[in-house]
Amino acid sequence: MSKVWFITGAGSGIGAGAVKAALAAGHRVVATGRNVEKVRNALHGSAADRLEVLPLDVTDAAQVLTAVEQAVTRFGRIDVVLNNAGYSLVGNFEELTTQDMERQFATNFWGVSHVMRAALPVMREQRSGHIINISSVAGVVGMKHCSAYGASKFALEGLSQAVADEVEKFGIQVTVVEPGFFRTDLLSAANVHWPSHRIDDYAAVEVSAQEMWSPYAGQQPGDPDKLGQVLVQLVGMAQPPRLFVAGADAIDMIAPAVQARLDAVYALKELSSSTAGSF
Repeated sequence: MSKVWFITGAGSGIGAGAVKAALAAGHRVVATGRNVEKVRNALHGSAADRLEVLPLDVTDAAQVLTAVEQAVTRFGRIDVVLNNAGYSLVGNFEELTTQDMERQFATNFWGVSHVMRAALPVMREQRSGHIINISSVAGVVGMKHCSAYGASKFALEGLSQAVADEVEKFGIQVTVVEPGFFRTDLLSAANVHWPSHRIDDYAAVEVSAQEMWSPYAGQQPGDPDKLGQVLVQLVGMAQPPRLFVAGADAIDMIAPAVQARLDAVYALKELSSSTAGSF
């Protein structure tokens, strides 16, 4: 059955891969991005009769609401929301400003919140829908130089899990996807943000975040087009998962981190239980 997808950050990477996969599967797609020409170029040759391209800066709540309304006007409904828009702020926490971190959250967390807030009333009225939020390994594992990016993704995971419980009664599913390293624009010069200054103590004992992470750009093992195809498969499941780890490298990083948390939970179980009070 044909569904209507609403995809943010559709100009490259996982967003573009999902658009192409959804169209190939016969679905209809509203593809959005801040740069409309970039989105159109990424999707050149796609089925125009089933594709709507809209400008969207997810940090602008009013523009998000307008885009969702336009999507419903064009296709009559929204069945799948893929929150993919985001960028990476990479550097030591002390070298990042509060303003740097606020901008990171404005896109990676509040942008998702704006889209969900605009789309959920549509899905509640339909009594059906599926929201897919693209998180990251960094949303599960604390990673060097990723304090801001990771914090925004950890927050996204908490939001997603809570909302999943709230909206399931309306036939709406929420899935968090935790990709490993995929060949997206996340580390490209146009998308990644580095600290504007360095602290001497850090500079004396380590290479900069830019020197450490830049070589990975374009060399990541994951194929965003293949992940797009997997996302279409997830949407087609009768009982889609609330969590999907994408990539063998992601499994290798996340599984030990989850096990370490479980070990910490039980290591001091008796001490933890001793905090119970009497009434």
